[in-house]
Amino acid sequence: MARTLIVEADGGSRGNPGPAGYGAVVLDPESGEALAEAAEFIGTATNNVAEYKGLVAGLRAAHALDPEASVRVRMDSKLVVEQMSGRWQIKHPDMKPLAAEARSVFPAGRVTYEWIPRAQNKHADRLANEAMDAGKMGKQWEPRDSRAALASTATPARSAAARAADEAAETAEAADAAPGAPAAGWGAPDLGPPATLVLLRHGETALTPEKRFSGSGGTDPELSAAGRRQAEAAATALAARGTIQAVVSSPLRRCRETAEAVAARLGLEVRIEEGLRETDFGAWEGLTFAEVRERFPEDLDAWLGSARVAPTGGGESFAAVARRVAVARDKLLARYAGKTVLLVTHVTPVKTLVRLALGAPPESLFRMELSAASLSAVAYFSDGNASVRLLNDTSHLR
Repeated sequence: MARTLIVEADGGSRGNPGPAGYGAVVLDPESGEALAEAAEFIGTATNNVAEYKGLVAGLRAAHALDPEASVRVRMDSKLVVEQMSGRWQIKHPDMKPLAAEARSVFPAGRVTYEWIPRAQNKHADRLANEAMDAGKMGKQWEPRDSRAALASTATPARSAAARAADEAAETAEAADAAPGAPAAGWGAPDLGPPATLVLLRHGETALTPEKRFSGSGGTDPELSAAGRRQAEAAATALAARGTIQAVVSSPLRRCRETAEAVAARLGLEVRIEEGLRETDFGAWEGLTFAEVRERFPEDLDAWLGSARVAPTGGGESFAAVARRVAVARDKLLARYAGKTVLLVTHVTPVKTLVRLALGAPPESLFRMELSAASLSAVAYFSDGNASVRLLNDTSHLR
């Protein structure tokens, strides 16, 4: 059976771009023992270039230990993880050759990528800082000088301000690389009209005001009387705007009823897209948050802490939902290039589309308010960039 090694890597830049360095450590997955370390001061570079160089160094160190191993890469750079996993495009010219170099170390399929919080990447972080400290003194990092193994359980060397600057820089570059990134700016060429997805959350059902989990794995409730009024109000507002050219709906009843109310007013047909259905909440369907907290406290904590954790009883994780929503988004953008399309869907798909457009982390799903029958909108340009233009507009319901 092939051996498994863990590579943790990090990079930093004091200025972004500025004096930069990387660190990487190869770990035994069972004992957590550090099997190899690598670090280097690389001169002036951006934070992301340093992170990619750390990844390459970590993979090469793992290959030197066992060229037949399988490798689990863990990094706190969402940009690198998403790009190397193939979910985000690599547009920056300095990062393309580094990504290609990283892919060349081990055969495809033998390396997997996982995002971890910065607090769990202290060893590699410390190595990167040691490398930058050495560069500041006109030297290169030497393995005999490493204190990273001892310091990996201590407070990282970078100040809170430096970390905040790194996070801001990574967020900006991640948005530029991800599907649905902000438009290039004032100097960008004319790309023609974007495809605009107007996102309408369905009207209320009997479960909505009670704040119960209502996904695609339980009952399929109809709109309540209040929900039907909300759907008509949304239809009136959208008809007044006169911009909607097609209507697409989740297959669930509450969305179809909302979509049909709008489509009837606009004289359009409703197309069903399976990828727009709500999350399957498993055993939590029909329960309130408090009831789930009482019955499944450990499962709920795990779900709140990771997008990869599914609700109790075989529900869907937010990561799984994001994958199918992204597939549905790409299909719709190809079908409706340059058009304005109404998508009638649910809380999680709407928030996910907004999150992906912003390049925001999964935990941002818990930081958006999305009312029943609210309107949001995202415009997608032909170069892969995007712009969030509206979020949770309920003015038509007042």
